[in-house]
Amino acid sequence: MKILGIDPGMAIVGYSLVEYDGFSYKLLTSGSIQTSKDESESKRLLEIFEDMNELLTALKPDVASIEKLFFCRNQTTVMPVAHARGVILAALEKFGIPIYEYTPKVVKQVLTGFGHADKKQVEQMVKLTLEVDTLPKLDDTVDSIAIAICHTRNL
Repeated sequence: MKILGIDPGMAIVGYSLVEYDGFSYKLLTSGSIQTSKDESESKRLLEIFEDMNELLTALKPDVASIEKLFFCRNQTTVMPVAHARGVILAALEKFGIPIYEYTPKVVKQVLTGFGHADKKQVEQMVKLTLEVDTLPKLDDTVDSIAIAICHTRNL
């Protein structure tokens, strides 16, 4: 099964394609969609939507696992992130890809056994799961890998 992990955001959307055969994991690709804060919100959303369409055409995932918004202390960022999630969900729906949503707390709980784990603990578990020494540099991309792995443990 090929799982597209997605960490949504307005400035950066982290994504990864993880293959899971029931026993082992393989990171097939990962990266980010980055938009410029100098552009209007509508142009940035269109860019995310179009880039997601290109990714979905190229990667052909079996399912998508996306971070679910549950609460945000920073009210200035919650709406743009919600809008970005909306266009991502629309693209996934357009391609008929089953969507699974997980809160950050659930992802941390599933990967580390502790729902309040820090980024370093999550990164360490991603490395151990993938059996690799290094991960992509962007936190958003690493988070997308964790979200994809989380889905495989909820099957």
